[in-house]
Amino acid sequence: MHQHYIPFRDTGYFSSLICDYLDEKTELNPFYNRFPNLENFKAQIEEKQVSVRAQSRTVLVESLNRQYQNIEASKQTLQNIEWLKAENTFTITTGHQLNLFTGPLYFLYKIISTINLSKQLKAAYPKNNFVPVYWMATEDHDFEEINYFNFKGKKIQWNHQSKGAVGELQTDGLDGVFELFSKELGHSKNADYLKRLFEDAYLKHSNLTDATRFLANALFAAYGLVIIDANHADLKKQFIPFMEDELLNQTSYKSVSKTNEALSKDYGIQVNPREINLFYLKENLRERIVFEDNLYKVLNTEVSWDKTEIQKELLEHPERFSPNVIMRPLYQEVILPNLCYIGGGGELAYWFQLKDYYNKVKIPFPILLLRNSVLIQTEKQQEKLDKLNISKADIFLKPDAFINKKVRQISDIDIDFSPQKEHLKKQFEELYQLAEQTDKSFLGAVKAQEVKQLKGLDNLEKRLLKAQKQQLADQVSRMRDIQRALFPNGSLQERNTNFSEFYLEYGESLIPNLIKGLQPLKNEFLILNL
Repeated sequence: MHQHYIPFRDTGYFSSLICDYLDEKTELNPFYNRFPNLENFKAQIEEKQVSVRAQSRTVLVESLNRQYQNIEASKQTLQNIEWLKAENTFTITTGHQLNLFTGPLYFLYKIISTINLSKQLKAAYPKNNFVPVYWMATEDHDFEEINYFNFKGKKIQWNHQSKGAVGELQTDGLDGVFELFSKELGHSKNADYLKRLFEDAYLKHSNLTDATRFLANALFAAYGLVIIDANHADLKKQFIPFMEDELLNQTSYKSVSKTNEALSKDYGIQVNPREINLFYLKENLRERIVFEDNLYKVLNTEVSWDKTEIQKELLEHPERFSPNVIMRPLYQEVILPNLCYIGGGGELAYWFQLKDYYNKVKIPFPILLLRNSVLIQTEKQQEKLDKLNISKADIFLKPDAFINKKVRQISDIDIDFSPQKEHLKKQFEELYQLAEQTDKSFLGAVKAQEVKQLKGLDNLEKRLLKAQKQQLADQVSRMRDIQRALFPNGSLQERNTNFSEFYLEYGESLIPNLIKGLQPLKNEFLILNL
């Protein structure tokens, strides 16, 4: 196993917001609490320790024990759940949708980041315990985002009618998906394991929450991962004061809108808050709550309440109120003794919008850590890259820029007109001076001629490059093939490919090798040769 790192900024796949955060640009300081390094966790531990009530820990552990009643948990996971009662125990959390068969590879990287950071923190702060947590997004209702995964260029899709929270979806119709996937897998020891895993998860559990819990536990129980479904009344009771404040005072809307004004001066805004950032949740229903005509209404229904009635509904049925993207992170921080949230670039982008809101409601803001990002290369792929003399950095270039650069490098002819263009510009500088001194009305004509000649050089360069590509067609084809294999559909491998492709080749060594290879606090993109 060989590891090579490159800065996130150099990949071209990450926003300026994320790259500036990793560079610790001072302009971003108001939007987060502490930067993710080992030393900063000391203060984070101290801050969180005084804010978590013992009763909150008890409720959490009781809820987790109920959730784990029908699952074969490892001793390490059960120990981690028990430790959560103690005031010296904290969580490292990631959240993710209930993607079919884990969806893209980064599902694994998020969870492995929590596992490895928990280990690192235990080594640095041995008097404390650190528990890796996967927060299942059971209340999401975007079924189209999770109902498929990609396998060897094919989309394995679950067609199902969906309303309401996806966690409650019955697993009807997944037997057909299983048959299709089984044919694609073929026959081998590793293929048989993947078939059993899919079958045990989706055909032996009645809903998507239970299926996903089983699947994540099967993959990561050995590392003590704790999986939580927060869609439970006992947990939501603890969130009642914050949901009531949201309904009556719209604190999140006011705070986040103010933050957005400041953040938008330099960066794009990931999400815009609603005036009320809660959904109403019942069987086959998850719709926004709005305040209109002095009534609280559930969109697309006849349900409505006045102020007293909705307060009563909240107290009696907190489980019917579901936080959206603005409120969910706060819910997590209220019910978990959490130190750090690990997420992708898009997730961290909306977390940066929340800092002022947390200050207003007096909840410690967690350390934000960008999850590990990985490009897995097989031995054969590395051999092809070496043979074609393709560098680690070049493979990240966009397809046209990649091919143009490589053609210029391997061509016997130097097809780079940059020197000629510079020479031409200098000549025209003299012509501008001449026109200035004689008749300024000629400046426009000089400019037009400069543009025309530079455009002519551009066109000639492109035609020569095209001709050279045709002469080097075989090499160009091989270069395109290797880049497409590593960047399916022109995107990062981790955002497209399912883990099953690599499990077929590496089997039970895949996850241990990833655990060994990923360094959560490295803050660089990993190219991993397995």
